[in-house]
Amino acid sequence: MAVLKWLSICLTLFCQGTAASKPCRWTQFRLGKLNDVSINLLSEMGGLFPLMCAEENVEQMFPEDLYKNTEGEDVSVVALEAMRYVEQLYNNSLTSVTWNKTKLNMFQNVIYRQVQNLELCVVGGVWESSGDGGSVTLKTYFNKLNTFLKEKEHSACAWEIVRKEIRENLVQFKKFIDSRVKP
Repeated sequence: MAVLKWLSICLTLFCQGTAASKPCRWTQFRLGKLNDVSINLLSEMGGLFPLMCAEENVEQMFPEDLYKNTEGEDVSVVALEAMRYVEQLYNNSLTSVTWNKTKLNMFQNVIYRQVQNLELCVVGGVWESSGDGGSVTLKTYFNKLNTFLKEKEHSACAWEIVRKEIRENLVQFKKFIDSRVKP
């Protein structure tokens, strides 16, 4: 009986270890594609950066090394955190924007789908943040964007700057995904 319990424990630990060491299949095959869709929708929903906003355009807030600080993190965990921040940001007051509403709704839906699927990946595995700074940097970056929107009272130009920032974020995130996820 003791041998059977011991064998059961070993098998359970082996299965958990194997599951935790394999990346989520959804992350491997769908995350990059949906990230590309998000980038395209951001570009299409508002078009070119408006000339009227050129004076308000601020220096890029996106830290170039944002995703380099997440080297010890699982891709699914980093992706989930980033997509949750994007989702929260685009749940703010969007009344002043003049973007294509259909494309905006599609963008929000794609981000929502990514969050839902990434939650399944993260909850389905044994992932924990290693706390090596990526999470703090992500949080700081998105707090800056939220503060900027509030200071500018969610104006159309403030949203254009945020849209440009998020697009750059997703382009850099794409590079991060491509460097870490191998199908």
